[in-house]
Amino acid sequence: MNTTAAPSGDAASGAAEPAFWYGIPHGYAKLDLDPPRERIEQLVRVLNTLPAEQRAQASQVLQFYAGMVTTLNAQNVHMCAVGYHPDDDGTIVTSTLTISTVPTSGHNAKLVIASLAGTAADDPDTGMRPLELPCGLGYLAEEKKRTVAPGRDPESLEGPLRGDVWQGTVAVTGSGTPDIIVLQLVTPALHLADVYRDILLGVARTLTFTDPTKPVPTPDKPPAGSAEAVMRNDFG
Repeated sequence: MNTTAAPSGDAASGAAEPAFWYGIPHGYAKLDLDPPRERIEQLVRVLNTLPAEQRAQASQVLQFYAGMVTTLNAQNVHMCAVGYHPDDDGTIVTSTLTISTVPTSGHNAKLVIASLAGTAADDPDTGMRPLELPCGLGYLAEEKKRTVAPGRDPESLEGPLRGDVWQGTVAVTGSGTPDIIVLQLVTPALHLADVYRDILLGVARTLTFTDPTKPVPTPDKPPAGSAEAVMRNDFG
C-alpha cells in the first residue's frame, strides 16, 4: 500500500497539517479533488479542438468529473480512488474507495462510535458489526443496494441507468481529530463482495493518527523538542 495523509480541518482552507494517515491499495488511482484552474482551462482548450461528435462526448465526461468533484468536496471527502482489477473471467472489475470526515456537531466522536459499535454488537441483524482496529474502536456496515449509475442523462426519456452495488463502510475516530472518519468502498461486482470487504478492512487497519514518517521515540532517544531532549542537548 502507498501511505498518504489527510489534511486537518476543511480541505478548502489550505490546512497543511495532516490529521490522519492511511494506505491506498495497489490497483487504485486517486482522483484529483482540487485540480488547478490552469489544468481545467487546458482541458477545455483541448476539448474545443476535437471534432464535433468527440467534443460532445468529452464535454459530458468533463462535466461529470466537475460535478463529481464538487459533490465530493461538499461532503468532506479527502480522498477518492478508482480501482481496476482483473476478474477470473478476464474482464475488468471496478470499485470506488473514498475517505471522508463527518462532524459530530458538538458530540463526543468516541462516544458516538462506541454507541454505534455497541448497537452493532447487540443487534447483528442491522448489518453492522463492531471492529477493533489498531487506531481504535470502529464498526463495519455493509449492504447491497440498487443505485443510479453514470452514463445517461437522468432527464432523458429512457431515464437514468440503474445497477446493483455492494457498499461497505467503516467508521472510526481517534485522538487526532474530533470528527468521525468514514472509509467507504463501492463496487458493482457483487460476486466479489468478500474480496472487497477484505480490501476495505485492510485500508482501515492502516489508518493511524501518528505520522508514520517520524521515527518512533525510544528511551535512549526521546522525541525532538521534548523537555528530556532539550536537557540532554544542554547537559550532554
